[in-house]
Amino acid sequence: MKILVANLGSTSFKYKLYELADLLGHATSTGERMLAKGGVERIGSDSSKAFVEANGLREEMVIEAPDHAAAVNLCLAQLADPKRGCLENSSELAAIGFKAVMARGISGVRKVTDQLLRAMEDCNEIAPAHNPPYVAAMRLLSQKLPEIPLVAAFETGFHQTIPDSRKIYAIPLAWSESYCVKRWGFHGASHRYIGQRTAEILNRPDLKVISCHLGGSSSLCAISGGQSIANSLGMSPQSGIPHNNRVGDFDPFALPVIMRGTGKTLEQVLADLATRSGLFGISGHNDLRDIETAAANGESRAILALEIFIEAVRHYLGSYLVALGGADAIVFTGGIGENSVLMREAICANLAFFGISVDPKANIAAKGEASFHAPESKVQLWTMPTNEELMVARQTRDLLLAN
Repeated sequence: MKILVANLGSTSFKYKLYELADLLGHATSTGERMLAKGGVERIGSDSSKAFVEANGLREEMVIEAPDHAAAVNLCLAQLADPKRGCLENSSELAAIGFKAVMARGISGVRKVTDQLLRAMEDCNEIAPAHNPPYVAAMRLLSQKLPEIPLVAAFETGFHQTIPDSRKIYAIPLAWSESYCVKRWGFHGASHRYIGQRTAEILNRPDLKVISCHLGGSSSLCAISGGQSIANSLGMSPQSGIPHNNRVGDFDPFALPVIMRGTGKTLEQVLADLATRSGLFGISGHNDLRDIETAAANGESRAILALEIFIEAVRHYLGSYLVALGGADAIVFTGGIGENSVLMREAICANLAFFGISVDPKANIAAKGEASFHAPESKVQLWTMPTNEELMVARQTRDLLLAN
C-alpha cells in the first residue's frame, strides 16, 4: 500500500511517500520503505519552488503552484514519472495522511470530513500556528482531489491512554467536561515512534521508556508497554517545557499584571507568549546552537536560558521516573535531543541515585540510533531520530484496512 504523508504550512507542502505491507497493526521496520520525499515552497507566489528525491536523485525546479491542490497534483505527476518509478499513476496512491494537531471532541485517526474540519477550526485559538493552515489546505484538497482519501492522524491520539489523574486540571469539573479544557498532550507521532522503535531495538514490548523530544518544540512522554501514561504538554502546544519561542508552563494569574504593565490586550499578550517567549524571550537568540555559543562566551541571558530549559526537562524527567516506577530507557530525539551533547550531559547529570549514568565519550560520539549510557547505568540512554511521517503512514494504512 502506497501512502503520501503531508506536512503543511500556510505556503508550503512537504511530503514523504511510503510503501507499507498490507498488514493491520504492523509496527516494525520490515516490510516498509520510503520511496520518495519532496515538496513545494512559496505556494501562491509567482516563483514557487519544488523538489523531489527518489532513487538517490534530487531535482529542483521553479513551478506554478497557485494553491495546495495544484502543488499536490504537481508532486503526484512527478512521482508518476517513469524515471522515478514511485507510482504507476496517481490512482495507485491509497491515501494522503496528515499529522494533524487537534480537533474539538475528536482524536485518534479519522477520515477528513466537513465535520472534522469544523472541529479543527474550533481549536484554532489553542493551536494558532498549526490548525489554520492545515484546515485551509485540507478543505481545498478535499474539494479539488475528491478521488484521493484524506486521513488525519491527530497528535493527541497517542495520549488518550493517560489517566484522568494526570489529564484533568484542578478547575471546576464542568469546564473540563463541557469545554474540553484538559491536558491533551502533543508530539504523539514522535513519542509513538520512539516507544515502538526502542521496543523493537531492545526486543522488549513491555519497556518503560521516557521519550525526550527536544527541539524547536519540546516535550517529554512517559511510555509503558507502548502506551502513553503522561506528557508534559497540556491543553495547548504552548505549555510544558519552554520551547524555542513559546512560553511553556506559565501562571495565568500573571496575565492581568502583564496587561496593566504593558498596556497590551489579552490577544497581544497571548501572541507574545506564543511567538516571542521561551528560549528566545530569555536569551534573545532564536536557535539553541546560538544560545550555547553565546553562553560559552559568557552572555548571562544565554546561560540563564540554558539553565531554565535544563531545569524544566529534569523536572518532568523526575516526575516520569516516579510515574513509571523507574525507567528501562531514556531516549533523546528532536534537533536538540539528537545533536546537543551539552544538553544531554546536563539533563542526565548527578542522577546515579536513579540508576542513570552517562558515558561521556559515548555521548560525544552518539549519532543516529546510538546508546551513550555508562556500563554501570541501570537505565539505558539513547539518541534516536524520530520518524513522525512513518507513524502517520502506519496509522493511515490501519484505518483504511479496518474499514
